[in-house]
Amino acid sequence: MSVIRQDDLISSVADALQFISYYHPIDFVQGLHEAYLKEENPAAKDAMAQILINSRMCAEGKRPICQDTGIVTVFIKVGMNVQWDATMSVTDMINEGVRRAYNHPDNVLRASILADPAGKRANTKDNTPAVIHYEIVEGDTVDVQVAAKGGGSENKSKMVMLNPSDSIVDWIVKTVPTMGAGWCPPGMLGIGIGGTAEKAAVMAKESLMDPIDIHELRERGPQNRIEELRLEIMDAVNDLGIGAQGLGGLTTILDVKIMDYPTHAASLPVCMIPNCAATRHAHFTLDGSGPAVLTPPSLDEWPDVTFEVGANTRRVNLDDLTPEAVKEWQVGETVLLNGKMLTGRDAAHKRMIEMLNNGEELPVDLKGRFIYYVGPVDPVRDEVVGPAGPTTSTRMDKFTRQILEQTGLLGMIGKSERGPIAIDAIKDNQAVYLMAVGGAAYLVSKAIINAEVLAFPELGMEAIYEFEVKDMPVTVAVDVNGTSVHTTGPAKWQEIIASSKS
Repeated sequence: MSVIRQDDLISSVADALQFISYYHPIDFVQGLHEAYLKEENPAAKDAMAQILINSRMCAEGKRPICQDTGIVTVFIKVGMNVQWDATMSVTDMINEGVRRAYNHPDNVLRASILADPAGKRANTKDNTPAVIHYEIVEGDTVDVQVAAKGGGSENKSKMVMLNPSDSIVDWIVKTVPTMGAGWCPPGMLGIGIGGTAEKAAVMAKESLMDPIDIHELRERGPQNRIEELRLEIMDAVNDLGIGAQGLGGLTTILDVKIMDYPTHAASLPVCMIPNCAATRHAHFTLDGSGPAVLTPPSLDEWPDVTFEVGANTRRVNLDDLTPEAVKEWQVGETVLLNGKMLTGRDAAHKRMIEMLNNGEELPVDLKGRFIYYVGPVDPVRDEVVGPAGPTTSTRMDKFTRQILEQTGLLGMIGKSERGPIAIDAIKDNQAVYLMAVGGAAYLVSKAIINAEVLAFPELGMEAIYEFEVKDMPVTVAVDVNGTSVHTTGPAKWQEIIASSKS
């Protein structure tokens, strides 16, 4: 019998969440570097370079890999012989660990959890509560897996009840392109097969706790149907040519994880949950001897990768940019932004739309300006702003036409593709959409030399800021003609991949 002290679980959860906020699992770093070395699309290769550079910077600076520091998910297996030296419930202990981690003064993590999700959606301020999955097992230890899952990838989760005779691979190949690039590929796919609908979903999430090992599997060969499926799905998804950040390329996923469970004879439930380029999870065991000790990886584990600015890179000053100049920008080219931009995402856009509908004057003048879809982490020490990577742009699609037509906004910056309604609005208003790399939040923040809240301060990280930036790298994703790199890039690389195999 072991006795687990209350503060040992609390501090272990807190330490693990801090640890995974700035340390990528080394298996992910190695898998991404291997994909980087093989990548032939320059835009996708540059995106992976930024993710790798950002990863090392975060490990050195102990700051978040991504500004979206996630919703906490915990898988906890409690041994039947365990005794607790505690006054709190296990759930309360875990949530206290989350609370301490996200409010740590040396590395403040963004609180993204909203209570009353169908109503007021009020921020809980400390990222609690966590989503906790319990299992009572034999033994006298407590086994804990902790993950922090970003909203961009979580929102792309898919679930289906297939007929028993249907092809799982066919459903995945059909479904992955519908997910767009908002889940920040390259990452992993977690797949749960069998059980019931909710069991499949939990298995899909839990499978993402495992390390990347698809290459070892390929070398030794599959030994059962699940391993065969992992390889089939891996190859079929990468053959789609979606590529890093959806720009087109050879690698869309780094691994496929599958868990299965017996199911009803009439059923074949399947859930697919992607893990993004900000993969964050840790595993520890408590045996009564004290809190968990997580050993930091050596910085020598990170590859020496640089992001090279090409000779054709366009450097622009946002402060004197004209609509005529924007018309010259070509889809897929890299632009280095300098000068001042505004920020604003879901809550700010909703507030601005309400004001426009009521005939009220906006608190900021958007005419000729660029707006960056971001919710930054609070700064610490001498930072101007904390990690400030882009959020998924499609969430702003429904606001885009009215904002462009009624304010004269010239451009938008965000993550992943835009939908048809936004692209049509961009084309009709001769505006432009630029894409920053999701999963490179700390790297992006280093291009921000000043930050000031201009409007809606009560919205916290969703307030409207004015950022002054120096050489912030972005890609032209939708030009004034409505051409989208997220359409042209994958189509081109899917054809290239198919041709290479014929």
